[in-house]
Amino acid sequence: MPFEKELAVAQEAVRKASQLCSAAQRGLVDAEKHDKADKSPVTVADYGAQALVLSTLAAAFPGDPAVGEEDSSDLRKAENAELFSRVVEYAQKVDASLDADSVLAAIDRGSHSGGSSGRFWTLDPIDGTKGFLRGEQYAVALALIENGEVLLGVLGCPNLPVDPNKPEGEKGCLLFAVKGQGAFQAPLSDLSAATSISTDSVTDPAQAVFCESVESGHTAHGRSASITEALGTAVEPFRMDSQCKYAAVSRGQASVYLRLPTRPGYEEKIWDHAAGYIVLLEAGGKIADTFGQPLDFSLGRTLKNNKGIVATSPAVFESVVKAVVASAE
Repeated sequence: MPFEKELAVAQEAVRKASQLCSAAQRGLVDAEKHDKADKSPVTVADYGAQALVLSTLAAAFPGDPAVGEEDSSDLRKAENAELFSRVVEYAQKVDASLDADSVLAAIDRGSHSGGSSGRFWTLDPIDGTKGFLRGEQYAVALALIENGEVLLGVLGCPNLPVDPNKPEGEKGCLLFAVKGQGAFQAPLSDLSAATSISTDSVTDPAQAVFCESVESGHTAHGRSASITEALGTAVEPFRMDSQCKYAAVSRGQASVYLRLPTRPGYEEKIWDHAAGYIVLLEAGGKIADTFGQPLDFSLGRTLKNNKGIVATSPAVFESVVKAVVASAE
């Protein structure tokens, strides 16, 4: 089976990172987070998860570069010595072979520029850091890209209910897909118990369940409301952080995920979408930007030729894209 080793390694890497993140979320204190230069929060778990995933990939595929969200520059500063110590401590709880130097080296393996040629991985160690800080939804998102095409994706969602119909039941999911092989979900507690997933069969946009970002800085809530009104949607949208929204559409929990631009010039990052993108496509879904254009992962570290995201189950795609385009006029 194509990419069998890559999938197995990626699943294990994301499982280990999810384990670290769950432990860190339970015990997060102020010393374990700080704000980056762009004022976005980053935690001990962001760094630790990136170190675990990229060190695991390096051991299995030493020639594969990676595009990661984080770098070690802030951890190397004297004022962040306590934060760095905690990163190493959390990483070693999952992988005892990691020391301070190897943690820094692994994090900095994420410096690749991406592009249209060759093979590389892209990682968001915690997608939805604000959700993570609130004790809510977040995801560890890993994807393999070759010659500009997303071929494999793994989403670790430690707080997502395994059964969306039982929100108080077991939590912690791993969703994964390889191009041409379908999409699957397994409990993080037992990766051998994978089952196939697919999008819903809703045909009337008025019956579609919409999901969107919690943070108003990530999507234009007012524009989203006007789109659902234009479509006659009667169902209240629900909000969650991270690529868990891709998971929700991929397993039929929602019909539509909108990420609408909130400021001119913003470029979506490839690590924020690649894993969810391939899982959704393999689950039968459709995805484009807010102008109906295909997502282009071949242009480096961002989707610079795309604006926003429209991700849906197949039957409502054209209607939703049309409404989104009209809302911008």
